[in-house]
Amino acid sequence: MVQVKISILDYGMGNIKSVINALGSLEAEAKIIDDPNHRIEDKLIIPGVGAWGDAMNSLKSFVPGILEAVKSDISILGICLGMQVFFEESEESPGIEGLGILDGRVTKVKTDFDLPHIGWNSLEMKKRECPIFREIDGGFVYYANSYHVRPSNDITTAISDYGTEMTASIWKENIYGTQFHPEKSGKLGLKILQNFLEL
Repeated sequence: MVQVKISILDYGMGNIKSVINALGSLEAEAKIIDDPNHRIEDKLIIPGVGAWGDAMNSLKSFVPGILEAVKSDISILGICLGMQVFFEESEESPGIEGLGILDGRVTKVKTDFDLPHIGWNSLEMKKRECPIFREIDGGFVYYANSYHVRPSNDITTAISDYGTEMTASIWKENIYGTQFHPEKSGKLGLKILQNFLEL
């Protein structure tokens, strides 16, 4: 395991405790960022659970810091809703803009299966060269979602099947995202987080 410092953005919409526990098992030094004026200098995780509109409202004061982190080439990992907010808009809350860091939108999962999609599902790798999937060739991860991202560009790194193809993860430059929850995905999830820490 590698000893690194990592910032976790606390904007009131994430399961911070689960992420901290997972990082702790990897011997990472986690720092909670709940002050919008705090300069982000470490790797950054943006967790997220809940509704798009609430998330964007809570994130407003943190936007300048997030954008500065993106420009500074700091490695950023968005988890679930924390990944979705990177994009432009969501069907869940029409008229409320996302961060617009990535091109695309968030749509409801079009499936005959029950929503929300809660539980374990398999990963199909699309871009094995993605750094956070180093030494990973599929497996099962834990989901809790009704929406997923539809990127405009070819940045999808893995998908899952839930009666339809669902975006599981994305990657563009220093920005990474997982629709699933690596912090709740057992050994595979810990390996993904370890790979992120070692970037």
